[in-house]
Amino acid sequence: MEIKPIEQSKDRLKIEIIGEDHTLSNAIRKELWLDSHVKVAGYNIEHSLVSNPVMLIETDGSENPKKSLQIAIDNLRKRNKELISDFNKALK
Repeated sequence: MEIKPIEQSKDRLKIEIIGEDHTLSNAIRKELWLDSHVKVAGYNIEHSLVSNPVMLIETDGSENPKKSLQIAIDNLRKRNKELISDFNKALK
C-alpha cells in the first residue's frame, strides 16, 4: 500500500490510498469518527475497478489531521490483534 498526499494544511488532509478499496477505507473512516477533534472523515472511490480511494480528514484545528489518522490506524491495529487472539482462542 502506498499513501499519496493530495492536500495538506493545519486542519485538513486529503490523501490517495493506492492499492486499497472500501474495506480499509471504511474501517479508517469509522475509526476517525470516534475522535472528538475530527469534524469530517470520508472517502470517495470514483470507480471501484480502476480508482483508488481518496480520503478527506478535517479537524477542529486543535489536532493535526495526520495525528488523528495515526491514532485511528493504531486503534485499528489493536482491535485487529484482539480479534485474532479471540479467534485463535475460539478455535482451540
